[in-house]
This record gives sequence, C-alpha cells and structure tokens, in this order.
Amino acid sequence: MPYRGLLVLVAALAGAPTTTASANVITDWDEVGVKTIQPIGVPPPINPGLFFRTMAMIHLAMLNAVNAIEPRYQPYKFQSKAEPNALQEAAAASAAANVLAGVADNADVRAKLTSYLATIPDSEAKDRGVRLGEEVASKMLELRADDGSKTPNAYRPVTQPGVYVPTNVTIGWEGLTMTPFAMTSPSQFRPGPPVDLKSTQWAGDYNEIKELGEKNSTKRTARQTEDARFWLTTGPLSTHSLERQIVIGKNMSVLDSARFMAMVSVAEADAIQSVYEAKYHYQFWRPITAIRNGDIDGNPETERIPTWEPIDVTPLHPEYPCAHCIVSTAVATVIEAMIGTSDIPEVAITMPSAPGITHRVTNLNAYTDEVANARVYAGFHYRSSTVVGRSMGREIGSYTVKTILQRLN
Repeated sequence: MPYRGLLVLVAALAGAPTTTASANVITDWDEVGVKTIQPIGVPPPINPGLFFRTMAMIHLAMLNAVNAIEPRYQPYKFQSKAEPNALQEAAAASAAANVLAGVADNADVRAKLTSYLATIPDSEAKDRGVRLGEEVASKMLELRADDGSKTPNAYRPVTQPGVYVPTNVTIGWEGLTMTPFAMTSPSQFRPGPPVDLKSTQWAGDYNEIKELGEKNSTKRTARQTEDARFWLTTGPLSTHSLERQIVIGKNMSVLDSARFMAMVSVAEADAIQSVYEAKYHYQFWRPITAIRNGDIDGNPETERIPTWEPIDVTPLHPEYPCAHCIVSTAVATVIEAMIGTSDIPEVAITMPSAPGITHRVTNLNAYTDEVANARVYAGFHYRSSTVVGRSMGREIGSYTVKTILQRLN
C-alpha cells in the first residue's frame, strides 16, 4: 500500500540526534532508528513487519548494554560481562548504532554515532561504554542472523490455467517461519477461523464496511474519514512516537526507558508476525474482493457492488485478522502493565496523510478504539476482524510482559 509517514511532536533530528532536557539516549536512538528504516516520504521497499524486527533488535541491545552496567533485569537471551564503570549513554548509543548499521547497511548511522558521542565528555567510562555497546550489538546481530527473516516469498496466488490474477507481490510471508522474540512459535496465538459467509454476522460485517468503508461514502462522517486517513501509516512510524512521548512524560531513567522500549518493541514484532501467520493460514478475502463478488458468497443479505473501492489501496496481504489492531493493542497492553494504568501523559501525533491535523491521546483504550475503527472506515477490515485482532494483541502483550526482561530478585 502507499507509504504514509508519521510525524511526531518531538525534537526533529538533523544529522546527530537532538538531545533535550526531557529526552534521553534511548528515545534519541529510537527516533534515529525509525527515521533510518522508515524515512518519511520514501515508499517502504519491504514488509513493515521487518521494521518492527529491527526496532526490537535495537532496543533489546540497548537494554542488555545498560543492564550490564546497572543489573536490575534479566538480560535478553545472552549475558554480557558486568561493566559497572561504563557510561550508560555511550553504551546504549553504541549498541543501537551498531545494530542499526548492521541491519540497514547505512553509513550515515556511524556518522550519527560519532556526532552523538562527541557531545559526551571523553573518559574511560565513555570508552568502556562504547566497547560494551559494540559487543552487545555484535551478539544481537549474530543471534538474529538466521532467524528466518529472509525467507523467500512463496505465496501461491489462487487461479485457474490461463486466467489473469493481480500480479503485485504480497508482503509478510516471512512471518510464517521467522523466529519470534518472546513467543514460542508464530502460530502460538493463532485465532479461530473467520466468520461463516452464510452467517448473520458476516452479513453485518459486509454491509457495515460496504457503507462506511467505501471510498466516497456519504454514510461516513468527516471525523471518521479523518481517522481512516490518519491511521494509514504502517510500521514503527505508527507507534513509536507515542511510546517515546510516554517515556519522556514519565521522566524514566535510562535503564527503565530501555526496558520499557524493549518490551513494547518485542510485543510489536511478535504481534505483527503472529498476525501475518494467521492471515496466510486463513487467506480470507479483503472487502474489495468480497463486495465485488457479493453474489457468490451464498448469503442473500450481501448485495454485490461491482465498482466498490476502499478509501486507499488495500494492503498486500490477506484480511484476517486486523494487523493495525493487534499491534496497537499489544502496545497498549504492555504500556498499561508497565505503568499501571491506561491513562497516559498527553501524546500529540500528526501524520502527512492528514495534513494540519493533530490527534491527542490521553487514554490507551481510546487509542486502540480509534485505530480499530479507522480500519473499518478505511474499507480494509471487517468489524469481527478488528475484534479478533485486538484480542490477539492483548494476549501477546500480556505474554511478553510476563515472560521476558523480568526484575531480578
């Protein structure tokens, strides 16, 4: 689908990260990471799920690095040598930059690291931190080198001999085989099947999205149209500004910031992988396909509309369940578990797909409601798919918080 970038109301980066009184090294390098792998205005060449993978690697490396300096949590997968005399800021920046450079193969990242480190006074503690970050990054890259993320796309389009089918290559296929970060397998939280096409529920889903999700719908309100366009973004651009602003609003320490961002990033990566696995397992049709074929689903309550279109280009993977829903809810579930409430410091978000519009979020439930509804209004997901996606997100978020990066006794 066309790329939609996400701008956030935090300090913009130009060259090296901009350090402010309220930000810290973790949020600085999160912003560098997101902008490097998803530069605003450039169509993504790969599956956005792989962007979540990269951000999880970056944040787990930063967590392992600063945790080796101040051990309070279980490290992720490997134990680094304790370095109590190393500088946290240098270690985190070095870890993030070296993972990012290793994944993205971007020479600018090392230049950004040099500029960032130049703002820190020279000392033995700084040098120790840089070396620690390099060591942790190397181990993280090695850990994920053969994780299945490079699995070739082998999706087989459904067709008959000699009959044309759309030829765009699908995305997300590697989700079937890639090693998760916290889950035991990609199918661990696979839901039950989509609704029966002959059911009353299917007719309700079909007719709701036929009216509200149509490109030029007169049933959709102006705010609903705004929400649909606002949440067209994919990947970390759609979530990480919210996460950064919560870290800053809560004035978290470097170590707690690292754990918070690592936990959320792992939940995102596993959530998107889990939803892709379910999508390709069930291969349920998108609304544009269903509504243009409403006369063959066996349900007398579904009227065929031969020219029906959604508000934007349909994402290039099967419909069920809703990916935006699972990711946003996994994020919200982790955040609520970690800060103890669904109420958050006010987060202000803007998007190029809705110029001049700012959405402000103060409650995580309201946030996930808006995202889920927006996917119906956009004409991409049936109501039942959003419900199932959110349920999966809650399960994965809860599982992540309970199984990794636990506090040491």
